[in-house]
Amino acid sequence: MKKITSTILIVLAFLMIAGCSAKKSEKAVRVATDPTWPPFEMMDEATKEITGFEIDLLKAIAENQKFAVEFVNVNFDALIPGIGTCQYEVGASTITVTEERKGQMLFSEPFIQIGQIMTVKEGVEGLVNKEDFKDKVIGAQTGTTGAIMAAEWEAEGIGKLRGYDTVDLAYLDLKNGQIDGVLGDSTMAESYVKSLGGIVIVGETYSSEDIAFAVCKDNKDMVTKLDAGLKAVKDSGKYDELFQKYFVDAK
Repeated sequence: MKKITSTILIVLAFLMIAGCSAKKSEKAVRVATDPTWPPFEMMDEATKEITGFEIDLLKAIAENQKFAVEFVNVNFDALIPGIGTCQYEVGASTITVTEERKGQMLFSEPFIQIGQIMTVKEGVEGLVNKEDFKDKVIGAQTGTTGAIMAAEWEAEGIGKLRGYDTVDLAYLDLKNGQIDGVLGDSTMAESYVKSLGGIVIVGETYSSEDIAFAVCKDNKDMVTKLDAGLKAVKDSGKYDELFQKYFVDAK
C-alpha cells in the first residue's frame, strides 16, 4: 500500500512540475513600439524601461486578459512592415488606423483620437497656416501619417519634406533652426514643446485620426482579447486614471 501511495505521489509531483514548466514557458506576445512618441510611448531615463500611456494601457489589458507582453524597441518605418509580415504580433506605437494599413494588418477598437499639427521655432513670425510653408522645409518621421501628409503638401507645391528615422531628431533640428517646421501628432507635439522648450505649436489641427493597437493579420483572437480587455479597463476606471496621469497631470 505504501509503495502504491508513493508511486501516486511521484506521478502527481511530476504532473505539477510539468504544469508549472508549461506556465513558465508560455510565450509572451511580442509588441513592437517606437518609444519616441511621448506621452504615448517613451523611455524612462531613470529605469531605461519603455513607459507611457499606450504602454500602461496595453499592460492593463494584458493583465485583464491574462497574457504576457514583451515590448520590442523598433523604428516606426520598420514597425509597420513588421506587423504586416507578422514579425511582431502587436504594434503599440500611436498607430493611426488608415484604409491602406487595414489591407496589411488588423486593428483593435480605437482608444483615442489625435490630429496632425505644426510646430515651429519660437519667435519665428509668418509661419502659422499651411500656405505659409510654401518654400519651407518640414520635418516628420518616416512612415508616419505626419510624413504622408507632408509629402501630400509637397506634391501640392507647399513645403519640402525632410524625413527622420525618429521624431525626436526632427524636433531637435527644429529647435536648432535646421528646418522650418515639424508635422506630427498633436499630443506628442505638446510633450516635445514642454520638454525641449524653444518651439511652439501653431495653426489648426489638420486631421482627426483614430489610434488603435495594430495586430498581425493572422491573429484575429488577439483582436478579440484586446477589445474585451479595453472595455474592461474602461469600465473599471483604469483608462480614466491613465488618461489623467499622462494627459492632464503631466501638463
